[in-house]
Amino acid sequence: MKKSIKRTFRVSKYVIYKETLVDYKEHFWSFLGAFFGIGIIAFIQSHSLAETENIFLIGSFGASSVLIYGAIQSPLAQPRNLIGGHVLSALVGVTVYQLVPDIIWLSAPLAVAFSIVLMQYTKTLHPPGGATALIAVSSTGKIPELGYWYVLSPVLSGCIILLIVALFFNNITPNRSYPAHSMFKKLLKKRHHHHLK
Repeated sequence: MKKSIKRTFRVSKYVIYKETLVDYKEHFWSFLGAFFGIGIIAFIQSHSLAETENIFLIGSFGASSVLIYGAIQSPLAQPRNLIGGHVLSALVGVTVYQLVPDIIWLSAPLAVAFSIVLMQYTKTLHPPGGATALIAVSSTGKIPELGYWYVLSPVLSGCIILLIVALFFNNITPNRSYPAHSMFKKLLKKRHHHHLK
């Protein structure tokens, strides 16, 4: 029992130590990825949509950026989770809004709870997806009017932009590799070696 406690304490100390290490290069690439990912979406928002209707730049993209640019090895940050989590949650949010549009105390928890279960069931768990579902039921103005178009734009189109930027910035140095899945790593390595020849 004592050995188990000591081992757990040592592992905890190591994890905390690793988390507090400052790797300036990693932070630099995380910054650039997030800056360009959110920046491109914000640029499209400001140049193609009315300033009063902020519908392309939804808040849950900020949370996704933390994962896909700052915690790139996390299972929750992988492309399947990013796209699947947001899209499924958006579908749930819009559907719940269609069924109970004016009862926020019921629609908000239903949207978030159903989106969590659906993401778990499909193995696409992505925490910002809960916010995407909540935005669909709690927003005013243009988003509720979009109906199921909300799933395609801003949600799917925004996710694709974030993913393309992540694939670039998270593979720009040998120390960063995204996505974590081995099939994608092999494809990226083949392309990289092919360009070097």
